[in-house]
Amino acid sequence: MERLDPQPPEGSMFWGDKSPEDGAVYQRTCNTGPGGTPVSEHIVAAEAPDVPAVNPEVVAQQAVNKMKLVGPDIASPRATGTYVVGMPMWLWVNKSPTTFGPNTTSASAGGVTVTATAKVTRIVWEMGDGAAVTCMGAGTPYTAAHGKQDSPTCGHTYTQTSASQPAGKYTVTATSTWTVDWQVAGGGEEGQFTEIRQSQAQVAIGELQVVR
Repeated sequence: MERLDPQPPEGSMFWGDKSPEDGAVYQRTCNTGPGGTPVSEHIVAAEAPDVPAVNPEVVAQQAVNKMKLVGPDIASPRATGTYVVGMPMWLWVNKSPTTFGPNTTSASAGGVTVTATAKVTRIVWEMGDGAAVTCMGAGTPYTAAHGKQDSPTCGHTYTQTSASQPAGKYTVTATSTWTVDWQVAGGGEEGQFTEIRQSQAQVAIGELQVVR
């Protein structure tokens, strides 16, 4: 909040229905317009009005909104993959700033600038058969060299086919927890909060066919 200097002349639109006898004209600017553009408001008061303190966590949330974070980019299981009962399924996701992080953006409001950094710290996989798998990272990509090994970081083994499921497939839901660390510019206040995003995939599980 700043006192205009020089003050507008009497009769100026800044006074509204008041006059210099009522005090002075103050200007308050907040980045609340479209896309965070500044919007100014003029107030006539005998002394500088109390200005509510800007909550830096709210500004950090504005930064996160600019990141356009989305759910996990599921690499496995693939909708076109071939999976069978009893075979280890490796679960992993592709990494990008919007699907896994890290993603860093700043936002400003009321003279306060906050820088926020978001990254996925956990993914919970609901496999559609009642099982849930919690993985603390992106998972390990599978290669043929791994054979029938279990994933060292994130995996699941189905014990029943998906034949009884809608469309004959299990619905796999991957829910990511984003941890957001924020700090006010200039080494001021800092904090942390979480964001949740979600993606789904369909996977068909069949029985191993033995040829005799």
